[in-house]
Amino acid sequence: MAGTSEQATFAAGCFWGVEHYINKKFKGAILKSAVGYTGGDAANPKYQAVCSGATGHAEAVRFEFDPSKAKYADLVEYFYRIHDPTTPNRQGNDVGTQYRSAVFYHDDEQKRIAEEVTVEVQKKHYAGKRIATEIVPEQKWWDAEDYHQQYLVNNPGGYCNHFERW
Repeated sequence: MAGTSEQATFAAGCFWGVEHYINKKFKGAILKSAVGYTGGDAANPKYQAVCSGATGHAEAVRFEFDPSKAKYADLVEYFYRIHDPTTPNRQGNDVGTQYRSAVFYHDDEQKRIAEEVTVEVQKKHYAGKRIATEIVPEQKWWDAEDYHQQYLVNNPGGYCNHFERW
């Protein structure tokens, strides 16, 4: 691996599709990914509790990537491309705060980039609608259960409401 790696953490509805699409698009730049839970209050949350909305966590994906092969701005823009950031707490049939759209930034530079990309995407792709994505500091991370990791690779016909919108 050339240089150091960075992390990017996104939530956009069901974590399976976010993980699958970003891994596929940035193959070779993504060094590792994990689906999990962040942004809530409960310690060591489990899937059923998160899905109930009781923990306050979002289903999210944390990526480790090589910044010499993919820019953080490109990851953020693609994150917006594969979900509808204008629907608060909803992606398709998935409804609740656990399915909110969020960028969990890891430093001030990521925050700046995420805010700039959001403004650009708003102007280019969502005129007339308001992007509802939260841009918030990273929070305590909990890996999801093993059967959720790389779910769509292991279950090619599995549920997914993500697709490239533009």
